[in-house]
Amino acid sequence: MAHKPRWRVFSAIIKAAGLLSLSLFFGVDSHAGSSNVLCRPDLARMRRNELANKLRAITGWHALAFDDNGALQLSKAEPSGGSETARKLLAAAVSGGKMMVLEDASNRTDVVFCRVVKGRWTKDADDNPPVYLILVDFADFSRVTGDRDALAAFNVGWGVLHEIDHVVRDSADSMREGEAGECEDAINKMRRECGLAERADYHFTFIPGTHEGSLTVKLVRLAFDRRQQLTDKKRRYWLLWDANLVGGLKERRLLAGFR
Repeated sequence: MAHKPRWRVFSAIIKAAGLLSLSLFFGVDSHAGSSNVLCRPDLARMRRNELANKLRAITGWHALAFDDNGALQLSKAEPSGGSETARKLLAAAVSGGKMMVLEDASNRTDVVFCRVVKGRWTKDADDNPPVYLILVDFADFSRVTGDRDALAAFNVGWGVLHEIDHVVRDSADSMREGEAGECEDAINKMRRECGLAERADYHFTFIPGTHEGSLTVKLVRLAFDRRQQLTDKKRRYWLLWDANLVGGLKERRLLAGFR
């Protein structure tokens, strides 16, 4: 059986630059603390709160928060609504054997919404757990418009959960159009538990009338479906954005080369 395509990993040079001072920031024994999901020190409190607010809504853990050290702390209180699958994933991430570090990658051209890359420690690597850098482009999420039901199912909280699932379960993204893929199937289960629309495709498509040859604006869309209870039929919702601003066109061309 062919090896499933996994999420991309930066070159060793870029990984080293991204995590050059990680061991200095968190210390050699940082993985021995209460959480293995941490923020880089320069991730602004406003951004931390934005992400925590989205994760609270998804999980139903209304006391979920990042502490003063930037560590993700889960609620000990009983959840109110939300997704049980999302709670299990975050619990596995916080207490698991891999460290995840959140970094603000807003307006970076190499990050489309979110991206995870394998990191390395600059010293004492044998004494520290595997570490992964989750790059979050908060600005990209502000550039999305579309149907309200689709917007509710696609925000920075869902994006970070997608990357965490890659790390915790080693899940794969789809390489083919027309399917959500292994990782998004897990995220879609969380959406169902929250009563939200589900992502129908991992890859965006060009809006009819827009194509890659457009000079200034390259409008793309991403499909979400929601089953109607009365008719048991699916209704489609769309997210829209300008791929010139958000990115992803280069990756789309590379994907086409694999067909």
